[in-house]
Amino acid sequence: MAQYLLSVHTVDGEGREPMTEAEMQESWQQISRLEEEMKSTGAWLFSGRLHDADSATVVRIAEGRLVTTDGPFVESKEHLGGFYIIEAADLDAALDWGSKVTACIKAPIEVRPFMGFAQG
Repeated sequence: MAQYLLSVHTVDGEGREPMTEAEMQESWQQISRLEEEMKSTGAWLFSGRLHDADSATVVRIAEGRLVTTDGPFVESKEHLGGFYIIEAADLDAALDWGSKVTACIKAPIEVRPFMGFAQG
C-alpha cells in the first residue's frame, strides 16, 4: 500500500457566503462521516486543519544565524488549509478518496504520493 497526501487548498479572496449554523453542522457531519468511512476501510492515517496562512512563522538560517519572520513562506493567494494522510492501494484509489473529500468540503484537493512507498 502506498501513502498519499490529500492537501486541501484555500484561495485568498475567494470567499464563500458565510454558512448558517445549520449549514456548518451539516458540513461537519459530512466530514465526520467521510472520516469514519476512511477509518473503517483502513485508509485514514492522519488529518489536520490549519489556521490561516498569515498565522505562519518562517524559520531559516541566514548568514549563520537563526532568523524568524512572519509567514507565510511563499507570497501567494493559494495556501495549504489542511490535509489528510491516507493509505491506498494505488493512485486511482487515492484519487477516489480525493474526489470524496473535494465533494464534501467544496475546495480543491491535491493528491500526492509520499516517496519511499510503493505506488500503483
